[in-house]
Amino acid sequence: MDGRAVRTVPVSVVVPTVTRPVELRRCLDALVSGTVLPTEVVIVHQGEDRDTGEVLAALRVGGLSIRHVSAPLRGLSAARNVGLAHVSTPWVAFTDDDCVPHATWLEAIHNRSCLVDAPDGVTGRVLPLGKESLGYSLSLRVSSSPRLYQGPTYPWRVGTGGNTAIRTVALRRCGGYDERLGTGSPGNAGEDVEVIHRLLRQGHRLAFDPDVVVHHARVSAERRLATRLSYGFGMGAYLGLWLREDRWTYRVLARWTLERVLNSLKAVRRRDVSRLREERLLLRGLAGGLRYGWRLRDPVHSPGER
Repeated sequence: MDGRAVRTVPVSVVVPTVTRPVELRRCLDALVSGTVLPTEVVIVHQGEDRDTGEVLAALRVGGLSIRHVSAPLRGLSAARNVGLAHVSTPWVAFTDDDCVPHATWLEAIHNRSCLVDAPDGVTGRVLPLGKESLGYSLSLRVSSSPRLYQGPTYPWRVGTGGNTAIRTVALRRCGGYDERLGTGSPGNAGEDVEVIHRLLRQGHRLAFDPDVVVHHARVSAERRLATRLSYGFGMGAYLGLWLREDRWTYRVLARWTLERVLNSLKAVRRRDVSRLREERLLLRGLAGGLRYGWRLRDPVHSPGER
């Protein structure tokens, strides 16, 4: 910090991390350099890593509580749930260790949460970090149009897990993240679209606010390609979980599959072999994920919902 007086807002920030101290330091440096500070930051670490502790020990910000906790189970959803259990504020915001929040990220979340008609959750734009020459983008959300979602919605249009803030009580009451989904779990991915689906299904309102911005680190072409299979698997796992219980998910499945087919046709016309391969991997992952989710059978429910 540069000695300036910075206002603290009643939002907790949860950052899961797995042995990426350089990326974590970059994320936290951006967070504590923002226009406002969170009440607390909860770093949820999975695995043994002395470097993470050293990063946090070096990060001293007056008035800011930084907690370093461990998640006994592997997986992004498990880490987020551990973080959720430790927060003490009305709102909890999630980002990832390979993301860099914009300077006004937390202020934009707080401003939206203070409105008289505030939604129950806020997502926002995810933009690439650094120059295009540094690699390829992942999980982008680039729309500049604000939207409010309520009721049945294609969940990927709402937002993505690395840039999400939710009323703490709403997320806890809905059961938190499904720990069978997400990076590091057998479900590979899909935890963010699943929890969005569940929140909307329970009547909550979720907003996409283009002023809520994080930047996501670029990756190599090989890494981007490797994520396509797991992303497709996660989408299939989420849908397989809900197909027996919610007919809307059949429309979600049809729409997501149609988008893959249309993108494949565009790739063929443009002779874009790389994009065509990505779409095929997404569809292949979808098939495997549907089988996985169907076998799990039972989605997470809030207490007393069933």
